[in-house]
Amino acid sequence: MSIFERLHSIRLQTKFVLSVSTMLIASMVVTSGFMIQRQAEGFHRELTTSGETMIRILAVNAESGVIFESKYELDELVDVLHGFEAFKYASVHNLDGTILTSLGVWDDSPSTELKMYSLNRSDPADGHLYLTLENGSEYVELWAPVVSRKESLSRETLGVTAGFNPSTGYQASTEVIGSIRLILSLQSVNEAISSARNTAIMTTLMVLILAILMLTFLIRVITKPVSMLVEVTDKVAHGDLSQTVNINQKDEIGHLANTFNKMIESLRQSRNEIEEYNRNLEEKIIDRTIALEEAQSQLIQSEKMGAIGQLAAGVAHELNNPLGGILGYAQFALEKMHKSTKEHGPRKEIEGYVRYITYIETQARRCKAIVQNLLRFSRSSHAADVEDINPNQVVDDTVTFVEHQLHMNQITLKRDLTSKLPMIQANGGQLQQVLTNLIINAMHASAPDTEITVATNFSPAVGEFGGTVEMKVIDQGHGIPPETLKKIFEPFFTTKEVGKGTGLGLSLSYGIIADHGGEIRVDSVVGEGTTFTVILPVQRSIVDTDKTTGKIFTSVGTEEI
Repeated sequence: MSIFERLHSIRLQTKFVLSVSTMLIASMVVTSGFMIQRQAEGFHRELTTSGETMIRILAVNAESGVIFESKYELDELVDVLHGFEAFKYASVHNLDGTILTSLGVWDDSPSTELKMYSLNRSDPADGHLYLTLENGSEYVELWAPVVSRKESLSRETLGVTAGFNPSTGYQASTEVIGSIRLILSLQSVNEAISSARNTAIMTTLMVLILAILMLTFLIRVITKPVSMLVEVTDKVAHGDLSQTVNINQKDEIGHLANTFNKMIESLRQSRNEIEEYNRNLEEKIIDRTIALEEAQSQLIQSEKMGAIGQLAAGVAHELNNPLGGILGYAQFALEKMHKSTKEHGPRKEIEGYVRYITYIETQARRCKAIVQNLLRFSRSSHAADVEDINPNQVVDDTVTFVEHQLHMNQITLKRDLTSKLPMIQANGGQLQQVLTNLIINAMHASAPDTEITVATNFSPAVGEFGGTVEMKVIDQGHGIPPETLKKIFEPFFTTKEVGKGTGLGLSLSYGIIADHGGEIRVDSVVGEGTTFTVILPVQRSIVDTDKTTGKIFTSVGTEEI
């Protein structure tokens, strides 16, 4: 986590304390450092000024001692320096640099290194110098020249006795006759500076501690209402709208708390209204769902009845031929039986009778299958009425009572069925209705002497894919244009002439297959033909909505919606 992310995660109170404390500490440190530095410079300046004053006084009083090189007089002169606390060393020199007298101890050997020097020293005999020895001791060295003053009287004014002007009669001149050297220790000054620095640091720390404590208290007083607002906001965010903020203040935070309480009350009322509306809406949805399901069942049944009406003529012709054969062979068998009874015919004729009667039975079974398929197709059923069925058997049952219509329209029906298809869970009557709609639509779109192919195929399971069974209806008709292809599954959309189609066949077929967990795909090329592919899962997931609990039930479990 970066430093910026950590700063963002710190509490508001801590941010205020840290930021204000940092600014306060920085300002106090800068101010204290500046004051200590100015105080140190003042101490050094005071000591240097005192030393310069003292050495100038000594230089004025040392004139006669230097002129006469009187060590006694010079000793008495420098002996007054004993009372000066910072005194380290003093010496008086003549013009040649010879020491006439000295006081104190000082090492001027070459090993004594100058660590630091500063200030003005244009003349080696007049000025001061700061220096630091190897042992860390700090000193200030001062110089002052010893000057001798001379006055002279010109020859022109020697005989003048009246009207004498002293400013023009006498001439004065000065001459450097020696120098005084004074070295003062900075130890006392440094100690005073260190004591002042420590005092300033302690004072600054105490002020900072008191300021931070007071600042923390004030910020806590200010941010406590904000913390209360945050706590209540978290509870409201989790759905607890019974909370209120109890802040009795007349400032902006108090106004914010009152506004927040009003917002919570408004949210509480809105939630109650929404819950009441949802309860009413659920009841309305259940009623509408039941009505839609009933309407859908009626539409499916009416479409079946329409298909039955179209199949009635074909079924009548289909039943007529086998029934005619049954009647003819039955009459012939009766006639033979009468003759056999009178004449006691040979056994060969008896075997013929058996063959005739067998054919009668075969044709009768065929009529029975046709009638049963027609009854199964016309019976009202639901997608939930499922059983294990063979897709190829559904195709055979459908072809049984539509192939005659195809034959009447001079259209050949071809079956291309894959053997050993797996059983699927489905409603056989509804699948038969879907195939019937697709085959009849293909018949209407096909010209005479063309072919319609009904094929089945199996896509085995791969990984999580459970495998599917495909049933295809392929025609060689005029095809479907792309702009029409997008609308063919819409209710009441039809391209047939008025009175020849309701526009519900493909729409209902799409709904039936969707209820079975499958899908219908269409591939069409104008002028070449159309292929409808019905895809059904082997492991069927039956979707059923519980209208009272709002759950979707599938073959693999229950899922909330």
